[in-house]
Amino acid sequence: MIKIDENKIFQVIEQRKPRSVALNGAEALLPKLQDVADHITEKCGIEAYVIGDTCWGSCDLNTHASDMLGADILFSVGHTVAMETFGEKVFMINAFDDVSFDSVAEKCAKGLKDKYKTVSLLTDSQHLEKVAGVKRIFEDNGYKVIIGRGKGQLLDAQVFGCEFYPAWNVQKQVEAYIFLGQSMFHSASVAMSTEKPTFMLDPYFEEYSQVNDFAAGLQKRAILGIYKALDAEKIGLIIGLKEGQFAHVRALELKKEFEKLGKKVQLIALTEITDDRVQIFKGIDAFVQVACPRIAIDNHFKKPMLSVPQALALIKLLKKEPIEDFLKIQHWL
Repeated sequence: MIKIDENKIFQVIEQRKPRSVALNGAEALLPKLQDVADHITEKCGIEAYVIGDTCWGSCDLNTHASDMLGADILFSVGHTVAMETFGEKVFMINAFDDVSFDSVAEKCAKGLKDKYKTVSLLTDSQHLEKVAGVKRIFEDNGYKVIIGRGKGQLLDAQVFGCEFYPAWNVQKQVEAYIFLGQSMFHSASVAMSTEKPTFMLDPYFEEYSQVNDFAAGLQKRAILGIYKALDAEKIGLIIGLKEGQFAHVRALELKKEFEKLGKKVQLIALTEITDDRVQIFKGIDAFVQVACPRIAIDNHFKKPMLSVPQALALIKLLKKEPIEDFLKIQHWL
């Protein structure tokens, strides 16, 4: 069960004395955010708004919605990062899953014992508190366990779907990665960026599975998208309008590179980058978006839709250069 750190929320409210607050989080958390909003109103007598728009992470805080509502504080729930605040108004609130990993960790440690001796543990925001316990289980089964150091927004052992410093920095020291949680989104990213055996521990079904085949399928799709864009005469270069995805400078850099290679480039700005939205634009043969690398890898578009690593690979192909390992990097932006 997901447990939201309401004590932290009430501490902030007590200290800051806001007239109103807003709550933002992943879609799966919305029912719990409704309960938290009710508790705030009942206990503090202030308005508490639940922002129902999509929220994909700390890059997607929805501060514009909070500003429009006139909220004095925005609580971003469930995307734990190294920073507790962003600016004066945004407070990051933990939401941890209390499910036990003991059974599946023991099963995995015994099942992989003859294959690997040194592993690294990784996870997402919801399961960071479980890393220490799983580490003990693997060590009790004779493994050397290495925990990668965090960097930037990432805490030790934490990965995003597009940022993998704790995995990347220890890849020469480990034989395999063990990801705590049900997220193919995160675990497949680790497999693609390191090309090391990567296993996912599912604490709900108490099963573990290797994700490298799934990751290889995603990578093949990413490569196919690059080759489909090779003959594009006009490229739509999309700048994301979400505050943590606004990469205007990167977009202009790519525009310059494509124009050097004889491509026409149309600059486009979008908040939500979907196939329905991009189909509206005429005369575009392929798209490049600089908002979030997972948009291009995880979603289906009728025309080629490339992320920044794919765009850089396309530029290399146009220059007749090889593109091996274009996803084998620590940050896909």
